[in-house]
Formats: sequence, C-alpha cells, structure tokens
Amino acid sequence: MTKRWKQRPPGSTWGDWGEDDQLGRINLLTPEKVRQGVREVEHGISFSLSLPLDYPGGSAMNQRRYPPILRPTEDLEHNQDTFYNVIAKDKIDPTFIDLWSDDMVTLWLQYSTQWDGLAHQGALFDADGDGVAEPVYYNGFRAGVEIVGPQEDAKGDGSGSTAYAQNLGLEHMAAHGVQGRGVLVDVSCLGKDWQPVNLKMLQGFMNEQNVVVEPGDMLIFHTGFCDQIMAWEKNPGPEIQAMFPYMDAEDESLLQWIDESQISALISDNYAVEGWPGPDEEPHTLLPIHNLCLFRLGVPLGELWYTSELASWLREHNRSRFLLTAPPLRLPGTMGSPLTPVATV
Repeated sequence: MTKRWKQRPPGSTWGDWGEDDQLGRINLLTPEKVRQGVREVEHGISFSLSLPLDYPGGSAMNQRRYPPILRPTEDLEHNQDTFYNVIAKDKIDPTFIDLWSDDMVTLWLQYSTQWDGLAHQGALFDADGDGVAEPVYYNGFRAGVEIVGPQEDAKGDGSGSTAYAQNLGLEHMAAHGVQGRGVLVDVSCLGKDWQPVNLKMLQGFMNEQNVVVEPGDMLIFHTGFCDQIMAWEKNPGPEIQAMFPYMDAEDESLLQWIDESQISALISDNYAVEGWPGPDEEPHTLLPIHNLCLFRLGVPLGELWYTSELASWLREHNRSRFLLTAPPLRLPGTMGSPLTPVATV
C-alpha cells in the first residue's frame, strides 16, 4: 500500500505504529499498563470524573456548542401498553399493564466532559514533500478524503448536513479500550486567575506532590475550574472563557516535556487544557498543545473533566495515581465524544 505521506512533521509519531495507525499513543495502553493501573487500587473507592452533561449551561464558552436537547420518543402520557404488532397490524393484548419510556437526545459531542479525538484538529503541512502544504490530520489522513464534512445529508431528507471521520474516528479508541494508570497534578492552589503554568511551575507542583509520570500514563491537570462551573448552576457569564490556570503552550520546554514524557493522554478540568497564544506575524497554530498532541503525537485530549473530588481524596491520602477507565462512545466517525470516566483508588 502506498503511504499517504512522504514526510512527517518533525518530532511526530506518524508511522510509529504502522502507516494505517488510528490510535496514536493510546497504543501505549498495553495489558501491562492496565495491570499497573489495577495495582493502584487499594480501597475500592470510585470517583465519577464527569460533569452532568448539560453543564456548563448556555453557549458562553463556545458559540458552536449547545446544551443537549432531551425529549421522549413518544408522548409519555403513561398510558397502558399500546405497542403494535408489526406483522398483524393490530394492537398487542390490551390486558398488558406495562408502561414504557424511551427517549432521544440531540447532543453536541464536545459540549461538556469530553475527549478530543485525533480528527478534531489537523493542520496545513507538506506531507507530499512537493513544497505545497495540504490539509492533513494525524498520520497523514487527508481532509476531504478520510476526514469529510460538512456535506449535504446523503439521505436527502432535509435533516441537515453531515460530517464524519472515515478514519481517526473515536470508535477506534473505544474499541481498543481506554483503561490504565492515571496520574493527577493539582495546581488548584493558584486560585481562579487565568494564568499560564509553564514547565518549571508544573515540575515544582509535581515535586511537592511526589508525582512521577511514566510512559503510557494518562495525565490529569487539575485546576478547580469545574467547581466554578458547578457553582454557576448552568448560568455562566462571559468570564467563563478566561478563568483558572492553564498549560502554557508558549513554553517550548513544556511542549518538549509532553513529547518526551510519552503520556498516552492529556486531560484537564478546564476548557481547552491550554490558553490562547499571543499574535504572531508568521503562520502558526492557534492552539499549540492541540497541534502537538492531536496532529503530531496522536495524544487525545480530555477537557472539562470533573476532578475535584478525586483531587481532594488524593491530597488527603498523599497519593497521585489511580486506575482510570475512560472509553469514548463507540460511535463511528466521531471527532469528539462525551464520556463518564471513572477513577478507582
């Protein structure tokens, strides 16, 4: 099979797990990594790391993302069973006493607690080696070919446009299973100010908390932001876009550390893991950590995870490691996914 690319971005992992790899560093979640996570379980206490999926509320955080719309599939008047026999075109025995409730949801997949998959962000890069940059994603998968959208609905039923990841969809990550050792770094003592955390600061917190990160670990960056989200009770103001600490993507040494640490996933309780870089006259990425992780290294990003209860427990017990189970929805073609991750200590 001909490769999709002739050259890969400097420092990337393209091709390290084969030219058709769609998992990136999730490949590092090996059976041994799962066993390492299991060995961290001493008390059998589990923590849900998900916000209620209708939080943060409104669209102040991102005007393209809205709360879920939940509604029943029937009128839910709680009538006696009125199921129909499809073959006989007749009602089932009216003596049944059952009541049924089904429902459906319209869900913006990256509204609340979420995974950003590898199809979430690509870049213009000269993968063909011909001096012309083309739009590509992790491992050279092509925009408009393997990552498609939006298009008119192929059914032609007027239901809207479609977009999908023919490759790099999160169903691959779900099928692999996302379970292993999680490691948490707590920077919540910095307070509510929107401020960058560079590598020197991060390593200072890690030293204070005896945090050790090893290849294949899933790293959680805890700021306390989701406590504020819960306190707003689904009515946040515009300040939601610039609150609490974030990873300093303008610190090149931090980007290098993320690479060299060989973490399998990078997770935070804040909006985007990182902040917004300053203006630059040269072509540049809006979100350098997203570019590094999703486009170059194949590291999925977790955002808006509810980590406060876990962080408090770990702090009280002088621990930083736990078993983390966090598969996305096994929904083919998705570029992001809500989830309910569970940490067990």
